[in-house]
Amino acid sequence: MSKSIPLSVPSFQGNELKYVSEAISTEWVSTGGKFVDQFEQAVAHYLGSSDAVACQSGTAGLHISLILAGVGAQDEVIVPTLTFIAAVNPVKYVGAEPVFMDCDDHLCLDADKLERFLKQECHFKQGILTNKHSQKTIKALIYVHVFGNSGNFEKVYELCQIYKIKLIEDATESLGTYFTSGKFKGKFTGTIGDFGVYSFNGNKIITTGGGGMLVCNDPMQAKRAKYLTTQAKDDEVRFIHHEIGYNYRMTNLQAALGLAQLENLEKYIRVKQDNYKNYRQAFLNTPYQLLPFNSNIRPNYWFYSLVVDPEKIGITNLQLMQKLQERNIQTRPIWYLNHLQKPYQCNQVYNIEKALYYFERILSLPCSANLLLEDVQRIMSAILGENDG
Repeated sequence: MSKSIPLSVPSFQGNELKYVSEAISTEWVSTGGKFVDQFEQAVAHYLGSSDAVACQSGTAGLHISLILAGVGAQDEVIVPTLTFIAAVNPVKYVGAEPVFMDCDDHLCLDADKLERFLKQECHFKQGILTNKHSQKTIKALIYVHVFGNSGNFEKVYELCQIYKIKLIEDATESLGTYFTSGKFKGKFTGTIGDFGVYSFNGNKIITTGGGGMLVCNDPMQAKRAKYLTTQAKDDEVRFIHHEIGYNYRMTNLQAALGLAQLENLEKYIRVKQDNYKNYRQAFLNTPYQLLPFNSNIRPNYWFYSLVVDPEKIGITNLQLMQKLQERNIQTRPIWYLNHLQKPYQCNQVYNIEKALYYFERILSLPCSANLLLEDVQRIMSAILGENDG
């Protein structure tokens, strides 16, 4: 049997073993130790952000961001339906309710539909945005840079400014993506809104095994994020706590791994860019479409999205996934839409169209940073061979 080609696995090509071994040899393996501070500082420096706070996961970072944004019971948060459910669940953690929006052709939240929703479905008076349907206050919006891509983010940002909505960037998939034109030229995704959150799960472009990072440009908010993620200690000697805190700390072992990974981030992006170009070239003049990245960004090329149109190809994305699996090639359909998930079927949705279209057609192709050209060629042969019958 031919070797397995996984969808997305980590690549360890640098100082990972050295740094992790140092953490072990010095016996700083839990939430104390130098690597947590160093990793936070390195991420902030790379992104050009004033502060970065390491945490247990991207989900934890989103939860804390919502708290810092002042979201609570009787509030609402605008979210995309097309994203991993971890971007939505934290809204419930704080007692609020999500309002689901459609995606655009970059798979990100549709800015034009957002504008229509805010104008037609909401009241805005004295700086407070109220949903006509629920009579609840809309406090925040979570914008997900899906698969390392970005849509019309500039318009979303401007709408949030106009309507006094806190903007939380879910950049868990887009570490390394930055804008190359427009108002935010040179700025990284995750550094523009009120808060930005990154993930270092095992399938992300760099990994700490599991972990996340919250960034913001308000030192006071960053200090409060650190306080909340470390059990809200007001007196560390006598263990006095004046607020509910959370055990959202990153370990020194994880940070050591992340620091080494970050050193190779740009190298990984170059490899993933080359493989994306190889895929794109191979799909020219075929019935398949490789979804493009927005022209106004330098993406991190985290995931490659193949559009499988059964009317053009004769099979569905799930059928193609099964046939590739039989050839030991792992692919993945896009997430089940969140407004259809059982916990959210009673929540408000607004004009969902494109998300349904892409949900039925997208198949994510292998995209690891250690993927070889020969692997891409084998994947392409398997896909196009099926098309030829």
